[in-house]
Amino acid sequence: MTSQTSVMEATCPPWHLFLDHPLPVRLTGTKYACGTGSCGACTVMVSKHDPMSKKIRHFSITACLVPICSLYGAAVTTVEGVGSIKTKLHPVQERIAKSHGTQCGFCTPGMVMSIYTLLRNHPQPSEDQLMEALGGNLCRCTGYRPILESGRTFCVESNGCQQKGTGKCCLDQGENDSFSHGKSSDISTDLFMKDEFQPLDPTQDLIFPPELLRMAENPEKRTLTFHGERVTWISPGTLKDLLELKVKHPEAPLILGNTSLGPAMKSQGHFHPILLYPARISELSMVSKTSEGLTIGAGCSLAQVKDILAERISELPEEKTQTYRALLKHLKSLAGQQIRNMASLGGHIISRHYNSDMNPILAVGNATLNLISEEGTRQIPLNEHFLAGLASADLKPEEILESVYIPHSQKWEFVSAFRQAQCQQNALADVNAGMRVLLKEGTDTIEDLSIAYGGVGVTTISAHNSCQQLLGRRWNELMLDEACRLLLDEVSIPGSAPGGSVEFKRTLVVSFLFKFYLEVLQELKKLVKLFSDCLHYPEISDLSALEDFPVTVPQGVQRYQSVDSHQPLQDSVGRPIMHVSGLKHATGEAMFCDDIPRVDKELFMALVTSTRAHAKIISIDLSEALELPGVLDVITAKDIPGTNGAEDDKLLPVDEVLCVGQIICAVVAETDVQAKRAIKMIKITYEDLEPVIFTIEDAIKHNSFLCPEKKLEQGNIEEAFEKVDQVVEGEVHVGGQEHFYMETQTVLVIPKTEDKELDIYVSTQDPAHVQKTVSSTLNIPINRITCHVKRVGGGFGGKVGRPAVLGAIAAVGAIKTGHPIRLVLDREDDMLITGGRHPLFGKYKVGFMNNGRIKALDIECFINGGCTLDESEQVIEFLVLRLENAYKIQNLRFRGRACMTNLPSNTAFRGFGFPQGTLITESCITAVAAKCGLLPEKIREKNMYKTVDKTIYKQAFSPEPLIRCWNECLDKTSFHSRRMQVEEFNKKNYWKKKGIAIIPMKFTVGFAATSYHQAAALVHIYTDGSVLVTHGGSELGQGIHTKMLQVASRELKIPMSYMHICETSTATVPNTIATAASIGSDVNGRAVQNACQILLKRLEPIIKKNPEGTWEDWIEAAFEQRISLSATGYFRGYKAFMDWEKGEGDPFPYYVYGAACSEVEIDCLTGAHKKIRADIVMDACCSLNPAIDIGQIEGSFIQGMGLYTTEELKYSPEGVLYSRGPDDYKIPTITDVPVEFNVSLLSSSHTPLTIYSSKGLGESGMFLGSAVFFAIADAVATARRERDIAEHFTVKSPATPEWVRMACADRFTEMIPRDDPKTFKPWSIPIA
Repeated sequence: MTSQTSVMEATCPPWHLFLDHPLPVRLTGTKYACGTGSCGACTVMVSKHDPMSKKIRHFSITACLVPICSLYGAAVTTVEGVGSIKTKLHPVQERIAKSHGTQCGFCTPGMVMSIYTLLRNHPQPSEDQLMEALGGNLCRCTGYRPILESGRTFCVESNGCQQKGTGKCCLDQGENDSFSHGKSSDISTDLFMKDEFQPLDPTQDLIFPPELLRMAENPEKRTLTFHGERVTWISPGTLKDLLELKVKHPEAPLILGNTSLGPAMKSQGHFHPILLYPARISELSMVSKTSEGLTIGAGCSLAQVKDILAERISELPEEKTQTYRALLKHLKSLAGQQIRNMASLGGHIISRHYNSDMNPILAVGNATLNLISEEGTRQIPLNEHFLAGLASADLKPEEILESVYIPHSQKWEFVSAFRQAQCQQNALADVNAGMRVLLKEGTDTIEDLSIAYGGVGVTTISAHNSCQQLLGRRWNELMLDEACRLLLDEVSIPGSAPGGSVEFKRTLVVSFLFKFYLEVLQELKKLVKLFSDCLHYPEISDLSALEDFPVTVPQGVQRYQSVDSHQPLQDSVGRPIMHVSGLKHATGEAMFCDDIPRVDKELFMALVTSTRAHAKIISIDLSEALELPGVLDVITAKDIPGTNGAEDDKLLPVDEVLCVGQIICAVVAETDVQAKRAIKMIKITYEDLEPVIFTIEDAIKHNSFLCPEKKLEQGNIEEAFEKVDQVVEGEVHVGGQEHFYMETQTVLVIPKTEDKELDIYVSTQDPAHVQKTVSSTLNIPINRITCHVKRVGGGFGGKVGRPAVLGAIAAVGAIKTGHPIRLVLDREDDMLITGGRHPLFGKYKVGFMNNGRIKALDIECFINGGCTLDESEQVIEFLVLRLENAYKIQNLRFRGRACMTNLPSNTAFRGFGFPQGTLITESCITAVAAKCGLLPEKIREKNMYKTVDKTIYKQAFSPEPLIRCWNECLDKTSFHSRRMQVEEFNKKNYWKKKGIAIIPMKFTVGFAATSYHQAAALVHIYTDGSVLVTHGGSELGQGIHTKMLQVASRELKIPMSYMHICETSTATVPNTIATAASIGSDVNGRAVQNACQILLKRLEPIIKKNPEGTWEDWIEAAFEQRISLSATGYFRGYKAFMDWEKGEGDPFPYYVYGAACSEVEIDCLTGAHKKIRADIVMDACCSLNPAIDIGQIEGSFIQGMGLYTTEELKYSPEGVLYSRGPDDYKIPTITDVPVEFNVSLLSSSHTPLTIYSSKGLGESGMFLGSAVFFAIADAVATARRERDIAEHFTVKSPATPEWVRMACADRFTEMIPRDDPKTFKPWSIPIA
């Protein structure tokens, strides 16, 4: 296999995955982020010679699932093989960086490899091909738009803007085209210059290695065997050999893509001593076409099957390809491109996953499985008996699946496929279905009917009995009602079924049937022109149920104020400068914590976590673990030389555990595999304790709170409620959120040989906190510990407190063993242990006049803090302080409590309480609007702050920028005319509804304490004129280093190319504050500015003496004259305080204002939604770097959209987190980005307080994602009005397909059976 051009023999254990394998050249570009192939960070390109077509096939795969032995004869290209900053960049790498498609950079190599592979196959791809190529890659930072933008520069122009180059754009459809405050010439819409890009030259790409080509042309027929410590990998060269091996090893599974077996071996501990790899057997890849049907080899990948079906559909008349079209529809959304490239058709069928997307269609399509063994061949039907695994209908141990025969459909036969998942692509289906009906020619009488469902049982379920009873019936409403009744009876899902969502799944069973019923009627309409009198056709409004939401490529415009034309060219402030590490991100040369090469005698650490929610530890038996090879030690609470955390928050527990996932001890071993093997051998005996509290409701019942109540009040609330026209009360539930930073928690502790010194390399937002925690844990002075942060692969608040705990445990291991310790959490451990955003339960009571003016608002909210205090007190304080959002209400009472529960402690998360709390406030507004019969935007406008005023906590501010953002958003989005269009659409469509919403925002920036706003910097000028800048902020992807260099460049009046930032280190800038609260660039920028001004003042006499000299001349002269060329800069911080006794203060330095408008369309039958458009107007004042700031706004908006729509954490009744990876926890993917996505920075806005009048924008966009939530709620409310159901309903976030579908109640939700909650134990429990 090759990476660049080095050829390597596979001499490693056969089950080693490609990503784990130590290559001779250390290549760290390919990133490990999930271990299940679902995030795309580890994407590489594999090239193989295809014996059928005699061509080289290039395809993207996820390296975390690929066993090294499966790469025999393949060329592997990693990101390092594509291009390098040391030699030459590939256009893909250059463009993704210069288009600002990289922030933290951890996902970038995977993105690069997906686009690069696409270009190797299609040098001028279509936009649809680009979307498909990136469908399996996740990014948590950018919001995807700039990544797509970079890929689009390679695409064939299809529907791009026709007015390019004119400065106008077809997307500018404001009701009033002139920009408020400033002419359009001041406004720029270009964040990068396309004409600077180097062209794509396919002739420069790496060739397929000639030695591999020679191997492929004379294929090795002998069986290849790789022996490992526990596993033997056998790769036969011929079918005969394979069949012999199958007789010899009947239990050995066949493995091709490893997309099913791999995850099962990893997560469920499945173990197979012998694996058979049949990839070299050409018979398994054969495709044959006959007049009756299509036979596809079981070894074909799903991507190949997709191409084969698409080709066959293009060749045959439509009536013959019904089954093929249904299969193709599901293949487009099944997993991501990389998994489709790896997974085989045979593997998919034989695995019989309960939610398989293909098996229901193959079953109803009468597919036949062609089996082969030494005995000969035989055929078995792919039917309900095979799917249920009945021995009589299954493969015998010595048989293998050779191919699958799929017959053509015929005239009067209709086949359809349906699926509903948490999101549109790269998500496992909640329910899917294949349905087929054959009608008697020329009539609507059912001759044959077949229906199969996935996701509703342990395997694909066939509704055979129901179908039999419907034979001979006419295809009409009577049949439909009977069919629904029969199906709900036959496809019964118990209340405690795994996966939960039982009522939703029952509803989908009949909703899908209704869709199929309408589809067939629609087709009949085309076929039976003659019978139009006797057949009943659906009314036009019913047809809205038929169309699925298409996958469309997002478009958009980004507007910002251009810099003054007199600004010197070398002054980069205000310009859209690329992230300083952008190119290194794109080439994989940017070093993250785990990319640091192995240190001499380094050991690995793995953590042992509690399996009980609240229990006493009776004993810990380490004996078996310590006997395993490679295991050196196990670290427990007894080994801690200093302080073991706080009294109520121990680093390692002594005798009691408070949640599932609490760290109990840590294994230290020579390799990570040995350490992980050892943790399974540690036996812990528990004794369960009472009470066990998981939900906020239980915590309130048990009076279980982490801190005192926080309360703010103004006016006389009780009196106001007496005098209003109407009062509404309601509840709001907001689920938690996982940070899902792409780089999991990582720390490397290196003990020095003397003075108890330690070097700690850690992925953290707060290196000083890690340093202090390690100091107190080891009982050594802080000055012996140095924390280094080069860059962090995403933080979002999740790397403020947690890294200190992990760093301290690793440091105890390092001190005890005397060895360097590396601790890298797997994704599932990271999600289990670290906690996330606080779930919230809120109650409101709002009093208002009939005209919509709100006179009184009383909100009480509770957050689920988990088992320890962590940041919960600050979160509840900030939440309460921010609750009023943009509204001036005379009489208010806000109360908040943090609940203590037996769940992992929740912690800081972008927005810090604001995204949860303010959802209550905005829900009040919609409730008032519904009661008054007015539009929500009118209520918002009526109650918004209008003039200079004071907040509930008596801080004065001017709402002028808020009102400008609101008005500009209304104008730019043509809101009022679109509201009318939405209403028009909704009148015509019964099963699809559109919703639109506009949300204002007043977001507070900073910490509520002056000491947290201080910052320091250290700037050195070296004798060659180069400048080294260091400051106290961590680079998390938010571009802080880029902005600091822009500040230094302006202050020293020299180009950025003279500057460098090496890392953030506690040795250069001590006592730093966490990089958080949107304030990092603000305060560190002031410190860098201060240092540069000190240096420039020192240089002034020299410059005066020689004004014509160069920078280098001045520095040389300064050195000769013994002038210090190093300066510490310091910023004492913005004043901020809050007195909770009085309920007043000036807690925040300033506000960020914004508004967002969103339009969506929902499918009332399935709960799916499509984001049609989103527009954001944000008051950034004078942006330091519009590209970075717009990137922050877009990224946080998409992350907020995830919080409010798809990101759902599920816990078992025992408090175990189920959603521990990208398969179960769905962050937004590339197909979730609104079809049109526009961002405008408010022009001509200034603030005297901050550096160069800029604002911190890291978090504010998060809440604006709620515009999508309220647009969905608007569409749901319309559906409920039309169905005569109460319009007012309990607000629950996220607005998942389940919530939307069940809220749009109709005859199908009415007909499903409902279980009495007392009669079963639910699979999951709501914790908010």
